[in-house]
Amino acid sequence: MAFDVIEPGLSTTAQDQGRIGYYKFGLPQGGSMDQYSATLANRLVGNTVSDAVLECTYIGPKLVSTTNAVIAVTGAPVDVFVNGQLVPQYERIELLAGDELKFGVIKGGTKYFIAVHGGIDVPEVLGSRSTYPIGAIGGVDGRALVAGDVVPVGVGSDNGLPVVTSIAVDDRPVFSKDVKVRVMLGLYDHNLSAKGLDSLLNSEWMLTPVADRMGLRYSGPGVEWKDREQPFGAGQDPSNIVDAGYAVGSIQIPGGTQPIILHRDAVSGGGYAMVATVISADMDLVARCAPGTKTRFVAVNMEEALAARQENNARAARIWS
Repeated sequence: MAFDVIEPGLSTTAQDQGRIGYYKFGLPQGGSMDQYSATLANRLVGNTVSDAVLECTYIGPKLVSTTNAVIAVTGAPVDVFVNGQLVPQYERIELLAGDELKFGVIKGGTKYFIAVHGGIDVPEVLGSRSTYPIGAIGGVDGRALVAGDVVPVGVGSDNGLPVVTSIAVDDRPVFSKDVKVRVMLGLYDHNLSAKGLDSLLNSEWMLTPVADRMGLRYSGPGVEWKDREQPFGAGQDPSNIVDAGYAVGSIQIPGGTQPIILHRDAVSGGGYAMVATVISADMDLVARCAPGTKTRFVAVNMEEALAARQENNARAARIWS
């Protein structure tokens, strides 16, 4: 079973939960930008949480199924068409051999996900099927889909399809143009002046079009750094440090003007100060933001971050129960 790629879309890649355990070697974890939306699609088609899906960015692909298939489309709101007929998102969809799947104009957010019963069956590389285009590994030949590709689909579970055929509205993600992103301060927030820290946490920042799987750049009033003598080995920019490892979700402010949130495919280290880190529970929220989204960073402590993670895990467990 497979899909023929007639049109690839802007950037369509195979993704799963990520390539865990290799970040210390400089290889990012990758995986679906919006993990929750991806798992909802897998749930509808009877896959496991870890099965690979297709992640579509803005403009989706045109695909033709070579056999009968069961799919679901979740994530950013977009019109979904089978043979020219509009079909719903967040519901199970049955395709016959030769059916054409294509998409309209995205109505919010940036990414939506296609799951198919059996999972996208590209080879595993270092324990994951996720595509890492910069490293040219995973997915289909380590890159986004191109016209003429054949996307293989695995054999579905013997357990068949789940009883659930649609995701309740209350369990669907929200795509807002005004968000609050929770962060934990550090490791280098002490290099900001009191005015700079106040600006980071009490100003409005807007997501720019400079946003991809590696990082998302914001515009705003900028921050002020403390006057200090740069340590040996650091650059002259006040946001420079001697190289350090980056946590997933780290926020850097090169030049003190435009914050950058490092996301799934970001590098694992470098020479910019990390003034804060987006908590794991809000990484999907960041991934759902489209350019122009108004954003405020809200500082939380470790206990609050862990409670948010537990809340997210409980929500996911309810979906899979």
